[in-house]
Amino acid sequence: MISSKLPNVGVTIFTVMSKLAHDAGAINLSQGFPDFNVAPQLRELVAKYMALGHNQYAPMQGVPALRQRIAQKTKELYGASYDPDTEITVTSGATESIFTAITCAVNPGDEVIIFEPAYDAYVPDILLSGGIPVYVTMKYPDYHIDWNEVKDAITPKTRLLVLNSPHNPTGAILGPDDMTALLEITKDTNILIISDEVYEHIVFDGNRHESVARYPELARRSFVISSFGKTYHTTGWKVGYCLAPQQLSVEFQKVHQFVTFASHTPTQLAYAEFLEQKDKYLTLPAFYQGKRDLFFSLIKDSRFRPLPCGGTFFQMLSYEAITDEKDIDFARRLTTEHKVAAIPPSVFYVKGDDHKVLRFCFAKTDETLIKAAEILCKI
Repeated sequence: MISSKLPNVGVTIFTVMSKLAHDAGAINLSQGFPDFNVAPQLRELVAKYMALGHNQYAPMQGVPALRQRIAQKTKELYGASYDPDTEITVTSGATESIFTAITCAVNPGDEVIIFEPAYDAYVPDILLSGGIPVYVTMKYPDYHIDWNEVKDAITPKTRLLVLNSPHNPTGAILGPDDMTALLEITKDTNILIISDEVYEHIVFDGNRHESVARYPELARRSFVISSFGKTYHTTGWKVGYCLAPQQLSVEFQKVHQFVTFASHTPTQLAYAEFLEQKDKYLTLPAFYQGKRDLFFSLIKDSRFRPLPCGGTFFQMLSYEAITDEKDIDFARRLTTEHKVAAIPPSVFYVKGDDHKVLRFCFAKTDETLIKAAEILCKI
């Protein structure tokens, strides 16, 4: 028998709800993946590079052309210079980047501050490295961070702080004041930062994505993580990347080389060429804001109440006017009886905090959103 390293961890809520949606024949607004296809040109580029024979291992750090394009994009967007040869690593999805960064940074007994509701990969990764999660709860209903609470949570054992903006599951975003507070709290410390920025291009209402890379004093202590899956509607291709100063990238790559070694070669080459079309990511905020606003308009006569959504492709809806059921129970009933699947956010809290809200994914075709909204308005 195996003595489990994660005795309290089962399959993720995303797996549970997607299976329930499939079994019930429900519209799946739970798991965060688009139901529309990728750009035909991007598919053709992958096939092109396969046909050209690029089917063997990529360099461990990633295809050079892709790392160069990532460096160029980061410089243009955030004014940050990362050396493509020593400070950028292509990974098999952002999930691998998060695991690798935590593994290389955290030793047994180290404390790691995370903000809950927290994406469910963070805590298991911390526990596998022998770290101790320290929870700071974002404030309902706008899910802002109380930086005084963060300051109070820091101890001599604090090694790492895990940020996520735009934030999954809440859709909250960090603003300039948040970054100023973070700078003040971490200065003169040895605290490292993991900044999960996979939704960097999906920020609404004219707001600017406050990447950690914009702030040199933060960037020098940070692993900045992003994902092509979210940017190009290709979640199944599982290619992400990590930006970090050389001394951190060296340690990151020591772990990365023994996790996946390298990521899918023709896909990396396709992304490298596709990145030349800057409009494909620069127009994403307007594209997804259109989806968000359509979803808003379609459910305005329902008994669900939208909470603020500054980014991502997730919308939190309060169902307090409908039922006092636990969010897990209502999510299951919504799926099996009404045929619309959503995510219950209480699973992202260590103590199961339940604010009577559900998370819905609006990264769907207009047809899907219209069908789902028709059902939600009848509840």
